[in-house]
Amino acid sequence: MALSVSAAVLMLVIVIVLVRRSGLKLAHAIICALLGFYLASTSIAPSIQEVTSNVAGMINGLKL
Repeated sequence: MALSVSAAVLMLVIVIVLVRRSGLKLAHAIICALLGFYLASTSIAPSIQEVTSNVAGMINGLKL
């Protein structure tokens, strides 16, 4: 749960920065958010969650 909350907060911050600085229109950000909600209710959602967890695990395993 903590991973998904952290990822959601990070993505929210990125979207806010893009809306304010890079000219991303608010309508585009809303459409992307709606796409995320629709993807979460499809059969591909577990695969997306697994890939996200695997990537987070790989990043966590990096020694810098």
